[in-house]
Amino acid sequence: MAERNRRTVRDLRRGNRARVLQRLYFDGPLSRQELGPVTGLSSGSISNVVAELSAEGLLEEAGVVDSDGGRPRTLLRVAPDGGLLVGIDIGETRVRVELFDLSLTELARTERLLAQHGYDVERIVAHVRTGVADVLRDAGADPRRLLGIGIGVPGIIERDGPEGPDGTRGAVVHGQTIGWRAVPFEQLLREAVDVPPEVPLFIDNGAKTLGQAEMWFGGGRGAGAAAIALIGSGVGACVDHGDILDEDRTSLALEWGHTTVQLRGRRCRCGSIGCLEAYAGAEALRERWREAGGPLPEGADDETALAALLAAAYPGRRATPDPVALALLDETAECLGAALADLVNLFLPERILIGGWAGLLLGPRLLPEIRRYANEYALSHAAARTTIEMGRLGPDAVTVGAATLPLADFLTRGGSRPEPGGSGTPPRTAFEAVRERHRTPVN
Repeated sequence: MAERNRRTVRDLRRGNRARVLQRLYFDGPLSRQELGPVTGLSSGSISNVVAELSAEGLLEEAGVVDSDGGRPRTLLRVAPDGGLLVGIDIGETRVRVELFDLSLTELARTERLLAQHGYDVERIVAHVRTGVADVLRDAGADPRRLLGIGIGVPGIIERDGPEGPDGTRGAVVHGQTIGWRAVPFEQLLREAVDVPPEVPLFIDNGAKTLGQAEMWFGGGRGAGAAAIALIGSGVGACVDHGDILDEDRTSLALEWGHTTVQLRGRRCRCGSIGCLEAYAGAEALRERWREAGGPLPEGADDETALAALLAAAYPGRRATPDPVALALLDETAECLGAALADLVNLFLPERILIGGWAGLLLGPRLLPEIRRYANEYALSHAAARTTIEMGRLGPDAVTVGAATLPLADFLTRGGSRPEPGGSGTPPRTAFEAVRERHRTPVN
């Protein structure tokens, strides 16, 4: 009984710390007096928690404000140098690794192109290993200050994988379109990446990490329900329900790119036919443009090919648009609109956001037509409740979102440090640097 009571007291203390940290992170800076109403804690509890967190270097003063007739109030915020986070995007064209402070200000980054070698697992693991080492070296950062490493990958993530040498079980990736079948990715990374053993790894679907970044800092902030589409070489999506500080918040990764948009349609790289990805993914657009006789540079990759396709369709005022390119892009807009209508009808989101590197290239040109087709295919009442916009965080949103995985865990644990042998299971619950960094939205 005594042990259970001690455990309960410890959990209560951690919960109080988490409330303060989360509120200051998302709504700060705030004064001690303001923290009481928004956390539900007494002034005594607030004082104790603030003193603890400040002594640990997790909170700092952020100026003072005048109060009504009393002494000026000191504002508090989460200290940016209270820890380090790594975010990694295992994309379809490159591996991007970024190091952030607690404010998600970028400290260092590196990229490894994948065009020549594809998705060989050993090579990807090597890219992650050297990428993490490079950003830590470039920033002069101590690996012991890492709070965790977040990784966004294509495919379905299974949490309870095979048992590793240390007795823990890690995430397994099922990425059918990239040839990954039950890859024990977390175990492979744990053995390869040179960081302290207590630094946890958090592996999740890349569309889901993009969605979390947009919900926390971008176009999804404040929405009760949103769907976020990731359009790159492939296509994915996630659906997010609930406020970022809501314990009942849910986020679901969807294999949206492998929903059917054309019966007896094109063969998808997943092996099926008629998938959205076979029409709207950048890899498929490259192949469709090549089949239509579109001019492509020798050995053009997905990014170069998509740029060439858009240039042919929208060449500027003094040139004639290529009608084949325009027709291909209109079909793409219709497929995307019909598939977004499915998300509208199934999940009734308030907002739909389009992101991913290819989505950010296509969206400014195709967004009006995508909206028109979505309205044609969706139920009218559901469509009237949903807005379709571009994501606001740019091409590195997956990397930022990956970094939020260890950040969310850190906030939920009330700022306590990881324990040895940590394995990251992204929590459901949980700034101005990120908002400033991505201030200009794409319309």
